[in-house]
Amino acid sequence: MKAQSAPQAGTKKQLTKSRLSKTGFDFGFLLTVVTLLALGLLMVFSASYPSAYYYFGDGLYFIKRQLLWAGLGVIAMIFTANFDYRRYKKLALPILVFSLLLLVAVLVVGTELNGSKRWLGIGGLSFQPSEVAKLGLIIYFAASLSQPQTKIKEFKFLFRYLILLGMFMVLLLLEPHFSICIIIGLTMVIMLLVAGARIRHFSLLALPVACAGVAMVILEPYRMKRLTTFMDPFADALGAGWQIIQSLYAIGSGGLFGLGFGNSRQKYMYISEPQNDFIFSVICEELGLIGALAILALFALLLWRGMKIAISAPDTFGSLLVTGIVALVGVQVVLNIAVVTSSIPTTGIPLPFFSAGGSSLLFLMAAMGIILNVSKYKKQTI
Repeated sequence: MKAQSAPQAGTKKQLTKSRLSKTGFDFGFLLTVVTLLALGLLMVFSASYPSAYYYFGDGLYFIKRQLLWAGLGVIAMIFTANFDYRRYKKLALPILVFSLLLLVAVLVVGTELNGSKRWLGIGGLSFQPSEVAKLGLIIYFAASLSQPQTKIKEFKFLFRYLILLGMFMVLLLLEPHFSICIIIGLTMVIMLLVAGARIRHFSLLALPVACAGVAMVILEPYRMKRLTTFMDPFADALGAGWQIIQSLYAIGSGGLFGLGFGNSRQKYMYISEPQNDFIFSVICEELGLIGALAILALFALLLWRGMKIAISAPDTFGSLLVTGIVALVGVQVVLNIAVVTSSIPTTGIPLPFFSAGGSSLLFLMAAMGIILNVSKYKKQTI
C-alpha cells in the first residue's frame, strides 16, 4: 500500500466565521454612572433645600422627587442593560414615529408653563417628549446609517437625514424649545460625521443654517434680550443679567477648595432654581475648583469609556448607537458649563445626572443601560 501524503499547504481553505459572544458589563462605565448619579443626588439636595423650603415649606421637596425618578431610572437602566440592543434596529422606525407623534401631541394637549408647551402629563407624573425624541433619533440614525446600502458620502443621501432632522426641529421650535434643538442638532451632526458624511457638505449648509439661527434670535424678543445680556450682563444687573451675575459670583467665591458641602450662599434665593440648569455654579461654590474639576474628570471618564465601548462594539449599529448617546451627554455637559460660566448666551440646558428633572434623568439612565448592553457583546472569530 502507498503511504498517504500529507496535505499540502494551500490545498484546503480554512473556513472562518464570526459570532457574538457575551461577556460581562463594562464595570468601569457602570461605576462611573453610579458615582455621577450619587453625586448628582447629593448636589440636588444641597442646592434645592432653601428654595424648596421657601416655596413648598419642605426643604426635601425636590430631592424626594429626584430620588423617585432616580429609582425609576435605575430600573430603566437595568431593563435596557439586559435588553438585546440589536432588537432596537427593527424597532427604530416605530420608535421614531412614536417620538414624532409625541411632539405633535404636546403641541395639542401639552401642559403650558411660562409660555411653552413642553410637558405631557400621565396621571400625577409628567415628562418631556423631547427626551423621547433625542433617543428616538439616535436609534433611528444608528439603524439607518448602519445599513450596507447607505451612501452617506453622497449629498443626496445626507440631505434625507437633514430633512428628517429638520422636521423634528420645527416641532421643537413650535413648543418652543430652542436649547434642545441645539443639543439634538449637534448630536446628529456628530453621528453623521462618524458614519462617514463629508465635512465639506456641512460647510455648504453652514451659511443658510447660520442665517436661520440669526433670524430666530432677531425675531424672538426674549432670545435677543439673552444675546444682549450675554454681551454685557451688568448693563441690567437687577434684571436680565441677574442670573448669570449670581452664577459668576458663586463660581468665583468657591475658590480652590470651596465653602464646603451645603454652605453655598448664592443658593439662598440669589440664583433662581439653583437645582436646575445652574447647579454647576453651586458645585463650584461649595466644592471649589478642585471639586468641579473632579466632577469634570468623571464626565471625561464616562465619555472615554463610552467611546471605548463604541470602538469595540461587534457591529456598526452598536458602534453608532453608543456614539450617539455619548455625543449627547458630551454636548450637554459642554453647553451647560459654557452657559453657567457666561461663555455662551443663557439657554436652558441641564447638566446630566446633576440638574433636577424627572424625565431627563429617567431617559438618561435608560440610555446608559443601552451602552452597558452593547458592552456585553464581543465579536468572536471561529
